[in-house]
Amino acid sequence: MQRVRIHYKKGEELQYIGNLDLHRIWERTFRRANIPLAYSQGFHPQPRMHQACPLPLGFTSRVELLDFWCDSEESLPELQEKLVRTVQPGIEIVSLSDVPLKSPPLQTIVESARYEVSLDETYDLSQVSQSITSLNEAEQCMRERRGKQYNLRPLIKELSLDDSVDPGIITMRLSVLPGATGRPEEVLDELGISPVSVDVVRTDLTLNSIQ
Repeated sequence: MQRVRIHYKKGEELQYIGNLDLHRIWERTFRRANIPLAYSQGFHPQPRMHQACPLPLGFTSRVELLDFWCDSEESLPELQEKLVRTVQPGIEIVSLSDVPLKSPPLQTIVESARYEVSLDETYDLSQVSQSITSLNEAEQCMRERRGKQYNLRPLIKELSLDDSVDPGIITMRLSVLPGATGRPEEVLDELGISPVSVDVVRTDLTLNSIQ
C-alpha cells in the first residue's frame, strides 16, 4: 500500500468545474492510467482520495494537492509518467511525493491559501489601495454566509497591492482552517471588486508541521 501526494495545477479549461466533478475526473484518470486505487471499507466503498481544499468556481490554481492510496509497487516516477499520459487538459501534474500512511487527512492540515488577483485598467489603483488599507485597519468586517453572520477580518492573514506592475496585483493570504475559511471572492466584494471582472489564481497552500 502506498499513499502518494500529487501537486498539480488547475487551468482555465477546468476553472468552472466544481470539487465533486473534479473528484470524478481524478477517478477516471486513475482508471485510464491503470493505477489500482485502494478503497474504503463499509457498505459503499469509495476510492481513497483526499483533496486539500475546494477551489472556488471561476478561479485557477498553481498549487492543488491530492492524496491517494494505491495497491501498487511502482515508483513515483513510474506513477507520474502514467498520470501525465492520461490526465485531461486543464490539469498539469507538477510532482508526486510519498506520504506516511498514518499522516492526518490532507484537508485537516492546510492552514492558509494565498491568492493573486490581476486587475485591469478599469480599476483606480489609488482607490483600491485605500480600500485595502481600510480593510487591514478594521477590527471587524461582518458578513453573512448561509444565513449566518461571521467576521471576515480575522480570516485575512495578509492583504496588499503591488502597483509597480501594470495594471496592479492584489495578494491575499486567507485562513482555510475548519470552520474558519476566508473566501477570496468575499474579500474582493469588500474592496468593491467583482470577482468575475478579474483573474484570480491560487498560488500557495500552507500546511501545518504535523504531517
